[in-house]
Amino acid sequence: MNELPNNPEKPNMGGPVVPPESYVTPAPAGGPGEPRVPEGSGLAGLLQKPQNVAILALAVLLALQTYSTHSRFNKLREDVARTLQKDNASNAETAQAVRDIKETAKDLQVKVGVLENRQTEAQSQQAALEQMYQDISKNRDDWALSEIEQVLSTASQQLQLAGNVQGALIALQNADRSLSRSDKPQFITIRRAIARDIEKLKALPSVDQAGIALRLDNVISLIDTLPLLSDEKPAEPIAPSRVSPPGVATSGVAGKPAVPADRTLGQRMLETWRNWSHEMWDDIRQLIRVRTVDNPDALMLSPSESYFVRENLKLRLLNARLALLSRNEGTFRDDLNSAQQMLVKYFDTKARSTQAAQALLRQVQANNVTIDVPDLSESLNAVRNYKSKP
Repeated sequence: MNELPNNPEKPNMGGPVVPPESYVTPAPAGGPGEPRVPEGSGLAGLLQKPQNVAILALAVLLALQTYSTHSRFNKLREDVARTLQKDNASNAETAQAVRDIKETAKDLQVKVGVLENRQTEAQSQQAALEQMYQDISKNRDDWALSEIEQVLSTASQQLQLAGNVQGALIALQNADRSLSRSDKPQFITIRRAIARDIEKLKALPSVDQAGIALRLDNVISLIDTLPLLSDEKPAEPIAPSRVSPPGVATSGVAGKPAVPADRTLGQRMLETWRNWSHEMWDDIRQLIRVRTVDNPDALMLSPSESYFVRENLKLRLLNARLALLSRNEGTFRDDLNSAQQMLVKYFDTKARSTQAAQALLRQVQANNVTIDVPDLSESLNAVRNYKSKP
């Protein structure tokens, strides 16, 4: 604040400055014994001067301003104190929250570390499982292809050695069914090769090996019942029917005419002689029998030789059966011809059982057992080429 001048009165601007001692104070109007009170002293005297009023007003305003400022300062200080208290409490809470957050962050970091470790382990396990699955899948494919290769190789051997077309066809169909279950496009080449081999086998003419073998088995089962020439016995002669002459009545006994009462002794004797001669001729026919045999040795077989003849015939037919299964047509034909010759040479060809056996053998001989069967090299090469790929 600006200091107030000691003399509020304005100096005389026009004349010389008069010092304060030169001012003359007039004497009071009272008596000489009363003290003189300077004019202008006291509140009233102070208030009479305008500069004093201004000073007083200014002092009051200054006091009011000071009081107001002090009040506002106190209030501001209280507000600041409350604010600081609140800030301190907030800072304490914030610090506690920060500590809690730090602890939570530490816990989260630990948990995150554990989760990262578990994730790393899970990724490692997943990679190991994927590798294991790939290995298992690859090994499974290798096992399946190895099994299919073994089946096809066995079927090819059976096809070449025994001509087992149906067995090879079943093996190819099973291999194609196994590959179709895997549903992998890599196996299309193998399945295409198998399909071509299947079509080749289906185009081959069918040979009823089972039916031929059954006919041979039927002939083998008939051998023990076929009659040999050496076992043949003379047939019992049939008494000729004696026809009575006209006018002669027959008796109730078959074949013997009744002797009429009106016949003479000569007629009865002639009839008796005729009957006796017929009976004697029948007896002679039992003693002597004439047959035409191309091989006389067949009539002189002993029981043991007859047994070996039958067994040799069975062996011939069994050998023909094996030749049929192995598609050896030369041996098959030779054994059947030998069997036919043995039937004609040692067995009674007039017997129905022998004729039935010969008919069965002729049916067997009418079949063609030689078939040019293909190999399964295309399917086998497709499987081996796939397995050889890295």
